Amino acid sequence: MSTVEMKRVIELEDKCLKIRKDLLNFIYRIGMGHLGGELSIVEMAVALYYEYMNYDPADPKMEDRDRFVLSKGHCSETLYTIFQDMGMYTMDYMVEHFETLDTAKFGMHSNRKYVPAIEVSAGSLGHGLPVAVGMALGARAKKAPWRTIVMVGDGEMDEGTNWEAIMAAGHYQLGNLVAIVDKNQVQMTGPTANVMNLDPLDKKLEAFGWEVINVEDGNDMLQVCEALEKLPKADPVTPRKPIFIISNTVKGKGVDFMEGNYKWHGGGIAKEQLEEALADVEKNRKVR
Repeated sequence: MSTVEMKRVIELEDKCLKIRKDLLNFIYRIGMGHLGGELSIVEMAVALYYEYMNYDPADPKMEDRDRFVLSKGHCSETLYTIFQDMGMYTMDYMVEHFETLDTAKFGMHSNRKYVPAIEVSAGSLGHGLPVAVGMALGARAKKAPWRTIVMVGDGEMDEGTNWEAIMAAGHYQLGNLVAIVDKNQVQMTGPTANVMNLDPLDKKLEAFGWEVINVEDGNDMLQVCEALEKLPKADPVTPRKPIFIISNTVKGKGVDFMEGNYKWHGGGIAKEQLEEALADVEKNRKVR
């Protein structure tokens, strides 16, 4: 039986509805984004930032905060949208300072030098998980109580550096490390199963010494919360298996004409498409 409070689940679902609408408007205004993957991670990102991470938007560098690394950095606009909803920036400010020549603070890939809430600059895929392993090892050395959480994409799992990091985390038994794969089944050039099949991903991760939590529908907030509720208290010292959450999601979730379509991996959105997309998000909201 689930121990998750349904009232809170519904509140988080309402937040996801707002984040999706804000994200669509943001991408329309800046002219370019990666809406497919940005929409697929909304539930997990919202659950983490609003409920399950030790995090204070008023003090994004507080010493004992949980560290979140978005390795699939081309989806940084989802995080920017959450940051503005938390009051760290206004939407107008982010648009004004998005990839400008002299005053840029926000980019297609996030930069920790300009956005204090970003832990690790993102660009080339395959680097976030190795860095997160180093952060978890650093926390162990300092006996720091915070947890490192890293999100990768399923297409990104083609990168060999990820598998070196997976091997290292299992070897060092980093119980203060949680990895999440946004398994939305689609990467830039087509279905992930056709480009480079990952499955059986859970068995591979278990063979590398990880505990695996499977989320059948990573766009269902109740299932996301139930998975995150299973996380043990972060312990930087005691060796235990690191945890990998396989979050099965839908690319372009919430927008009918984007769902499962690799052509929406990256690009802009026209005014007419924006209106249709916003209507879809409203229509597709889960009613409990």
